[in-house]
Amino acid sequence: MASSTSTSLPAMVLVMALVLVPGSTTCHAARRLADDTTEAAAPAAVPTIPAVPQPKVPVVPGVPAVTMPPMPAVTLPPMPAVTMPTVPTVPGAALPPMPAVVVPAVPKVTLPPMPAVSGIPKVTLPPMPSIPNVPMPAIPNVPMPAIPGVPMPFAAPPPKA
Repeated sequence: MASSTSTSLPAMVLVMALVLVPGSTTCHAARRLADDTTEAAAPAAVPTIPAVPQPKVPVVPGVPAVTMPPMPAVTLPPMPAVTMPTVPTVPGAALPPMPAVVVPAVPKVTLPPMPAVSGIPKVTLPPMPSIPNVPMPAIPNVPMPAIPGVPMPFAAPPPKA
């Protein structure tokens, strides 16, 4: 993709140069044409849009107040008492003891020593250059200007214990 962009840029520059070279010969013809032509007539007045009459909006009649009949009092029959059935008890059953779980021991394994890698030269690095201590410049405390219509922020009150 990058190669197509890099080859198209010189091609575009060449095309633009070829377009501009013959354009200088038409400059004399354009100047003669501008000198020989007469002034154009003043443009005619632009017609305006006629005023459109506004339609009459019908008046919406008011909604009459509706009175609702009083709500009749409703008496409910008394609720019958509900008796809950008794839950039978489960007899105490003796469970067998939980068997002991034996976790197999992981055998101790010793790894063989790591073989030495040959062919890598020992390289000593140059010492690390010291970084100078740069003091931080003091930042002035500039108060924030008030903006009309925007409340100023304030610190939150301390939490209640």
